[in-house]
Amino acid sequence: MTRTQSPFAAMATLFDAALLRRYEAYLRLERSFTPATLAAYADDLGKWLRWANQQGVGVRNAELSHFHQFAATLHDAGLSPRSLARVLAGVRCFYGFLLLEREVKADPTELLENPNIGEHLPDVLTVDEIDRIVAAIDPEKPEAVRDRAIIETLYGCGLRVSELCALSLSDLFLDDGYVSVMGKGRKQRLVPISDVATRALMAWFEERAQIEIKAGHEDRVFVSLRRRTGLSRITVFHVIKELAKAAGIAKTISPHTFRHSFATHLLQGGANLRAIQEMLGHESIGTTEMYMHLDRTTIREELLLHHPRYKTP
Repeated sequence: MTRTQSPFAAMATLFDAALLRRYEAYLRLERSFTPATLAAYADDLGKWLRWANQQGVGVRNAELSHFHQFAATLHDAGLSPRSLARVLAGVRCFYGFLLLEREVKADPTELLENPNIGEHLPDVLTVDEIDRIVAAIDPEKPEAVRDRAIIETLYGCGLRVSELCALSLSDLFLDDGYVSVMGKGRKQRLVPISDVATRALMAWFEERAQIEIKAGHEDRVFVSLRRRTGLSRITVFHVIKELAKAAGIAKTISPHTFRHSFATHLLQGGANLRAIQEMLGHESIGTTEMYMHLDRTTIREELLLHHPRYKTP
């Protein structure tokens, strides 16, 4: 394979071109990859490099939380668990190479887990588990009221973490019970908001009014108490991780887990699939249908519990 034919050449503007050429040589000579496999690894690595570039994440300084966000983004775009696992395997291979080359001091992907092949979605929280997470918020901490509003809004509206962080005060129509959300492809949608989430937001606004927010961030709903700027997705990931730990929940939880829980609980409650599609902002109904396999688990449990032919004598 000549250099002009290299599948890695298109990524020269995203990362160190010379290092990418060394990585390609490593895969071709030491790993004995075929041209087709090289192309596949280049494509998968390209997804990560483009995402990191768009998010302002330094490739050599990336942390585990960045890869969790990256994986959540791909999943939300409709990538299957099997395809996602392949992409993450390619990213792990790349960081293994960077470690060998001493381009990084440690492999940030070492603890990165693959999605469960055969499962369409990650773990979903029960209502009781969500209540436990809310109860785990320490009222003595200065960010307690804000964090409760974050949880209630994520779960009450089924938002993506990027949508939550981008929320503006002008997006809220609390008297009418709606939130205006700018989703993927800059498509706007109206999402109902619960009374519980509304009350949590109103409590947060009382505290928010005492913060001298920096110029350019005055309209953001959620802000950092320390930086006084709009809240970052990394902060939301950290908040949720710490609350799940405090609540004693062993499931792998991210902000996306609340979106999945929102959709699953609606489906289990009898909501129309098209309505759920609209609230989630899914382009295709097929993406929304992924939630139906979780609902089938509940249906089977009900069958085993109540059908006379399934009851244990």
